[in-house]
Amino acid sequence: MSDFKLSQEQIETFQKEGVLGLKGAFKDWVDVLREGVAQNLDAPGEFATDSIREGEGGRFFDDYCNWERIQPYQDFIQNSDCAEIAAKAMKSKTAQLFHEHAVIKEAGTAKATPWHHDMPYYCVDGPQTVSVWIALDPVPLEATVQFVAGSHSWGKLFYPRKFLDGAAYVQDASELEHIPDIDGNRDQYEIREWACEPGDAVLFDFRTLHGTTAAMLKGRRRAIAFRWLGAGAYYMDRQGETSPPYPELEGKLKSGDALPASTFPVIWEEKAA
Repeated sequence: MSDFKLSQEQIETFQKEGVLGLKGAFKDWVDVLREGVAQNLDAPGEFATDSIREGEGGRFFDDYCNWERIQPYQDFIQNSDCAEIAAKAMKSKTAQLFHEHAVIKEAGTAKATPWHHDMPYYCVDGPQTVSVWIALDPVPLEATVQFVAGSHSWGKLFYPRKFLDGAAYVQDASELEHIPDIDGNRDQYEIREWACEPGDAVLFDFRTLHGTTAAMLKGRRRAIAFRWLGAGAYYMDRQGETSPPYPELEGKLKSGDALPASTFPVIWEEKAA
């Protein structure tokens, strides 16, 4: 399998912009991950959703937290360079798995993913976070994920939004704000986007704003993201809906508590010199 390493320049770009495109980083794992996604589609998990409303064409399927039951996902997590790449990008000595998230849009789908950032969806927090999003099909520029460079360092948290209709989650948190009108003021932001081939990856901080257009897909768009936490990650009670929900942790942890390795295993750790 490939032995992909981040350069120091790439690490600094990720730190500054909160997003980084990587060509061919996981090209040798495409078949393994496609098999995992196929198994996921054949046997969806308890959190699987289809964010297409009546009258809308295509299919927009997503599912997460299935890595323990889908062997190809386990294989990738344990044996690829993903965890080490995540740790290096975060400048962390460890990479702790949060979860995986498969997202499949079928040909004929014209459904935008609303602008959002991931942190307020999650029952975790911390200074070092990264999602490693991997394309499993060709993704044209007009249908790729777009990112607002530098938004991870704004010091803001925005209401999480449902993919079905863009409605905000119900959370009782005074620090949450509504997402600004990015599409109506694109000249005010630095937008990063990459057309992708299978095996290309995009790394982004949990705080980086991102979304897609409603461009009609001419072909299938399978992708999977692996979410990682660095040193200093902790549990956060969001005072309302979270995604994934992790109901087994509710009432057992309070904000600031360390995350149990039984649920969120440390996959990579820097070796002592």
